[in-house]
Amino acid sequence: MAAVLEAPFATPFFSSKPHHTNLPPSKFHTFPSKPISLTLRSTHSHSCAAHASPSPPQDPNPSIEPDSDPNRDRRRIVRVAWEKIVRWSRSWRSKANTDVLQRTKKVVVLGGGSFGTAMAAHVANRKAELEVNMLLRDPQVCLSINEKHRNCNYFPDHRLPENVVATTDAKSALLGADYCLHAVPVQFSASFLESVAEYVDPGLPFISLSKGLELNTLRMMAQIIPQALRNPRQPFVALSGPSFALELMDKLPTAMVVASKDKKLANTVQQLLASSHLRISTSSDVTGVEIAGALKNVLAIAAGMVEGMNLGNNSMAALVSQGCSEIRWLATKMGAKPTTITGLSGTGDIMLTCFVNLSRNRTVGVRLGSGEKLENILSSMNQVAEGVSTAGAVIALAQKYNVKLPVLTAVARIIDNELTPKKAVFELMSLPQVEEV
Repeated sequence: MAAVLEAPFATPFFSSKPHHTNLPPSKFHTFPSKPISLTLRSTHSHSCAAHASPSPPQDPNPSIEPDSDPNRDRRRIVRVAWEKIVRWSRSWRSKANTDVLQRTKKVVVLGGGSFGTAMAAHVANRKAELEVNMLLRDPQVCLSINEKHRNCNYFPDHRLPENVVATTDAKSALLGADYCLHAVPVQFSASFLESVAEYVDPGLPFISLSKGLELNTLRMMAQIIPQALRNPRQPFVALSGPSFALELMDKLPTAMVVASKDKKLANTVQQLLASSHLRISTSSDVTGVEIAGALKNVLAIAAGMVEGMNLGNNSMAALVSQGCSEIRWLATKMGAKPTTITGLSGTGDIMLTCFVNLSRNRTVGVRLGSGEKLENILSSMNQVAEGVSTAGAVIALAQKYNVKLPVLTAVARIIDNELTPKKAVFELMSLPQVEEV
């Protein structure tokens, strides 16, 4: 009888199926014709224990089969997660609106620097029928682009698409344009735009590629463009993010962000620029995107000085971390979103500009840290390092918002030739030991 009563409790140890005890009453009185052979477990019978076969260990997780392979299960979980991402991506792409590129007939690029040229080539490659006009000052560069399809100053070894043409005539360049990519350095933007304002359509969307703060006025491009064009309603988008012109020309994978207070316009520009090698995110935080793009250039000069002085990797990490905090302090005081500062236009651009040798601002810092004079450095460069002119404006802006920026202020003092890099390091390391914020 003991064997019969123990059977229901023994079953689960040998079967993964649940044992049902709610059988009809008649079943409890129907015994099999042959006796049930069960091993009785008793704490009082040493003889039974001696002959009992060991029970298999109970699986602590009954949902996993005993013979499952942990590595195989892990790979399956990863595969399923990846397949979900791919399905989501395909579904999203199938709904993407491609009308923007189809409707666009002409894009004008103001400025013929490295980044303006790279973006002109990128947009031209999006559609062979698209007319891309570059408005330049130098007739020789225009000739090089139109006859040899090369920007002789910046990309002599890269052939530009056939549908990129250059001109010095503002009226013909701007006539009938659907979009305008503004790539003129910040310090020269206002005077340049004022000179061409009469040819600019009031509804022409301006996509700003320029990063920095205007000296004296402390304006960013979101203020400079509409004020210079005398049109407060001029459609405006800021394009920013970790992107070297050379890598764009080589069609290497890149990600950037477009910011506009007009969500529809941001989405439209996203569709215009996004391609298989350029990801474009959207944002409504114009202030955050622009101020991060301006301040990261000043921080890159500081990072370069650490490299030039051979202060080591610990110093580099500490300085850039402090600089990121200073950018966040000022940006959020100005109304920027913290998530913008940790995104592509903030942390992403900071990492690229501070750590990679292609950075113009980092190069200035390296040479300053090595002992060169600023005037000699700038005279030897054929491109603008915006951080040099932006540094003083950044500190004026910080005073306006009552924010202390030790690292960025030190850079401004060094650029003004009122502090040496070595002395700056000593002073920064002597700052009070405070709680991290």
